[in-house]
Amino acid sequence: MEDFRQAYLRLCKEGGAEPQESVLAQLQESRAAQGSRLDLSGHSLSADTCSVLARAFQNDTGFTEVVLSDCMLSEEGAKVLLTGLFGNTTVKVLDLKGNNLRSTGAEMLGKLLARNNTLRRLVLEWNALGVWDEAFSLFCDGLASNSVLTQLDLRNNQINHHGASELALALKRNTTVQVLDLRWNNIGLLGGRTLLEALQKNHSIVQLEMAGNNIPSDTLKALEQTTGHNSDRQSTLRESRSRTQVLSKEIQTLKEEKGRQYLSLMNTIDRQREEMGRSNGATSIQIGQLQEALNERKSAVNSLTAKLQMTEAALALSEQKNHNMGELLTRVKAEKEEQRERQSRERKKEQEDSAHREGKLLREIQNLIETNAQLMNKVEEKERRCKSQQQQIFELKQELTNSMAELKLQLTQAEDRLEIEKRRSKQALQDMDSLRQKEVEHMTRHLEESERALQERIFKLEGQRIQLEEELSKAKAACVTERAQAEEELGRVRAQARLEEQELVSGLEEKLRSVRSNLQEVQLHCSQQKQTISELQAKNSQQGSEINAMRRRTEELQQDLSAKDQEKVAEVSRVKVELQEQIGHLQAERTAQGGLKEKISALEREIKVLSSNHREVLLDKESEMSSMLEKLRLKEAEIQRMREDEANRASYLQSAILTYVQGSPLGHYSSPKK
Repeated sequence: MEDFRQAYLRLCKEGGAEPQESVLAQLQESRAAQGSRLDLSGHSLSADTCSVLARAFQNDTGFTEVVLSDCMLSEEGAKVLLTGLFGNTTVKVLDLKGNNLRSTGAEMLGKLLARNNTLRRLVLEWNALGVWDEAFSLFCDGLASNSVLTQLDLRNNQINHHGASELALALKRNTTVQVLDLRWNNIGLLGGRTLLEALQKNHSIVQLEMAGNNIPSDTLKALEQTTGHNSDRQSTLRESRSRTQVLSKEIQTLKEEKGRQYLSLMNTIDRQREEMGRSNGATSIQIGQLQEALNERKSAVNSLTAKLQMTEAALALSEQKNHNMGELLTRVKAEKEEQRERQSRERKKEQEDSAHREGKLLREIQNLIETNAQLMNKVEEKERRCKSQQQQIFELKQELTNSMAELKLQLTQAEDRLEIEKRRSKQALQDMDSLRQKEVEHMTRHLEESERALQERIFKLEGQRIQLEEELSKAKAACVTERAQAEEELGRVRAQARLEEQELVSGLEEKLRSVRSNLQEVQLHCSQQKQTISELQAKNSQQGSEINAMRRRTEELQQDLSAKDQEKVAEVSRVKVELQEQIGHLQAERTAQGGLKEKISALEREIKVLSSNHREVLLDKESEMSSMLEKLRLKEAEIQRMREDEANRASYLQSAILTYVQGSPLGHYSSPKK
């Protein structure tokens, strides 16, 4: 503060102006208070002092609030003072109340708003900015280009409806002003309407004061409602931002916890490897002592190793088959998605045709009763077919449960992924946050289970043979690649589901708008035939409800399939437990070579039986999928036939109604008008 006082005295000496005692006293008071507020209200400032203050403001003083109310500023003094604030980066509040600023002041204030990037609040009460329209338009241009100001006070500035229109144009472009005070001006009805139009496009103004402007109460209420909507929007935006921040933090913490868990698991795996290496060293010493006795039995051991390699090869083939099954399932999913897209396109076409038909419904009154009876008969036939299809689906479910009970360990991963994708595609966008958390937990569990399975295999293979460590490392690399592929597939499925939902929503909204416009036109042209149109709309709604019922039935069937898949997973886990128990028995009976040979042969037979069963199940699945595709195609053909029948009936109705209209007196009256 002392630096600013000295700078003021120095600049007065350099400019040859005499320093004002009132200004020096106020500076002394502010220095004693040690604040960042410069209050010169009530002191008349000359042009020289204004030039000195402008130079001081150009040097970025420590003041953040400058109060110059009732200072009797001249046009030249205000111009010089405001030019000094163009490049200032510290002043955030500027009060110019009661200085009778006019045309030049308005122009300079517009330039100040266009150039200054730190001013947050501007008080211009009791001035005359709205007297000259051109100068006030320049002020509004500066306000439009400003991106920092949040509070603006324009009370008692003689702003008329022309100034209000300029201010409305500025508010349409400005996105930062939140509080605007326009009390006690001459805005009037026209100005209030222009401001209302501007506020409908501006979503940043939260508080607007319009008392004393000769504006009707209804416009004032509308302005209050718009400001209330803006405040609600900003509050919702703040809440959404806070929620996103909280969610991002939670996701980061989950990621950190996952990383820690992964590191801990890797550390445990390394420790276990070290312990196994030590134990292997001790066992190698014992093996060196027992090599003399084992030389005679090397032939038997070699045969056993060959059999083990054959079993491992069979397991690798089964894994490849499982991978192929996953690819087939993905292809089936793609085909189902294509069918859904086709159905959506056909629905769009049907809705467009219905929109055109509704425009012509005025002429289709006489023969609608017969068509309705036929449609009811067809609906009953459809319900019968649906019941028969439900019975067939129930039988297919029983067959699937009987056939899929003998799947192996490695199909569980693909089935779990399919279940996750189905559940995620069913749920709405509102539950995406909870779905993400569930997916993260499911992936962690899946990773832990896969890592545990790999660890068990590593221990078993290391206990049997040290030579199989290389194959275990390859299996780990394959698991990592599978995880990456699974994550990529999940991301793609999410993106596709979101795009499909957005496209469906947009298409339905557009169709609803077109249908509403067509209905309004029909009601305007034909007020006498509203009853018939309402009946047709009710029938259309019944058909839509029937379609929704079919969709719900399909969703219930999918839920049943998912439940059965879970049961299959449980059965596969049981099979895993049994196999693990058998492997433990084999490890316990290593000493007896004859028992090992018999158990290995039994295991080979079981693996062959499982592989044969697996192949049979795969073939059954392929046949079931083909049968389901054929049924879907038949349904689509039936739907197309129904559409063609409806189109033919509509054409017959149009021709009949045209003949009726031409023969009726309305046609005679309408012909000369045309």
